[in-house]
Amino acid sequence: MFFFKLSAFYFFYFAAVGIYVIFLPKVLLDIGYSTSDIGIVLAIGPLMRFATPFLFLKHVKLDQGVFKIALITALVTAASFYLTIEYFYWFILSSGILGVCLSLLLPYIETIALQELGKQRYGKSRLYGSIGFMLVALILAKFLYTPYIALHYYLAMTLLTVIFSFSLLKYDGVHENNTKSKNKKSFSMKKYWPFWLSLFLMQVSFGGFYNFFTIYETSHGVSLEMTSYLWSFSIVCEVLILYFQAPLLKNNLITVIKICIFITSLRWLLLYLYADSLYVTFFTQALHAFSFGLYHSAVILCLYSLYKDKKLAQQFMFGVAYGLGGFMGALISGWLYSDALFLYSAIFALLSFFSMMLLKRKKRTSYTKL
Repeated sequence: MFFFKLSAFYFFYFAAVGIYVIFLPKVLLDIGYSTSDIGIVLAIGPLMRFATPFLFLKHVKLDQGVFKIALITALVTAASFYLTIEYFYWFILSSGILGVCLSLLLPYIETIALQELGKQRYGKSRLYGSIGFMLVALILAKFLYTPYIALHYYLAMTLLTVIFSFSLLKYDGVHENNTKSKNKKSFSMKKYWPFWLSLFLMQVSFGGFYNFFTIYETSHGVSLEMTSYLWSFSIVCEVLILYFQAPLLKNNLITVIKICIFITSLRWLLLYLYADSLYVTFFTQALHAFSFGLYHSAVILCLYSLYKDKKLAQQFMFGVAYGLGGFMGALISGWLYSDALFLYSAIFALLSFFSMMLLKRKKRTSYTKL
C-alpha cells in the first residue's frame, strides 16, 4: 500500500509540475503577459526554492505540522490562481507562496521514500513521476482550448497530490528519529562544499536545455512535432533507468555521480557539434537517463547518508541545485544563447565534474561506503 501511495504522489506531483512548466508560459502569453513578465513569474519559484531552506537552519523545523500547513497552503494557492492570474503583481505573490510550499513537499516525501524503500525500490516508485509529467504533456496539449483549462487541470493535480501526501504522513519514521536525537550536529554545507558547488554547476548546465532546447532544435530545422518526440523520448529513457537502476546504485555513489556528470558534459558537447543530426540528438536525449534519472537518485541517496538532518539536506539540495542553479542557468543561457549554447553547457558540466574531483583531497572516511 505504501508503494502505491508514494507512486501516486509522484505521479500527480510531477503532473502538476508539467502543467506549470510546459503550459503556464503559453497561458500567460494568451492572456496578455509580455515575455519579460513571464520570465519574472517563472523565476519566482526557483528563487523561493533556494531561499526557503535557510529558514529551517535555526528558526523552523520541517515536521508534520509545518508539512500539513504547506499542503493546505499549496492547495489554497492553486485555487487562488483563478483570481490572481490576470493581475501581474498578485500572481507574483501567489507564485511566490506556491514556491515556498513546493520547496517543502518533495524533500519531505523523498526522505520518507528512502527510509521505506531504500536503494532497491526507490527508482521503481519515482518513475511514476516521470510518467505523470509525460502524460500530462501529451493529454493537456489536446484539450487546452482556453487558458483556464490549464488551471482546472493544475488544481485537480494539486488536490490529488495533497490527498496522497496526507496518506503518507503515518510512515514518517524519520521525523520521529530526528526529533528524539540529542546528539544531532548542526547542518553545514562547508564540510562537503565541492559536492554542493557541483550540484549548483550541474543545474546551471541544464539551463540551456530546459529553457531553449525547443527553440534551439527548431532553429536547426527540426520540426516542432519532432521536437516534442525528442522530449518524450528523454522521459521514456529516464523511466527505464529509474526502473533498472538499483544494481548501479550498489556501487560507490560518488563515483556514480561523477560518471553521470561526465556523460552529461559529453551530451551537451554532442548537441553543439551535431545540432543538425536528428540521430545524434535522439542519442543525446537517451543520455537523459544518466544526466537526470541516475544522477538524481545517486545524489539524494548520497545526501541521505551524509547528513543526520535528512529532510533539511534534501531541502538544500533542491534549493541550491534546482533553485539557485536553475535560476542562474535560465539567466545565463538567455544571455549566452547562440549556436554555441550547448558548448557553454558542456563547460559548466565539466566544471561540475572537476568540483566533484576536489573531494579526493578530503578524507574519504565519511563517504567511501556511499
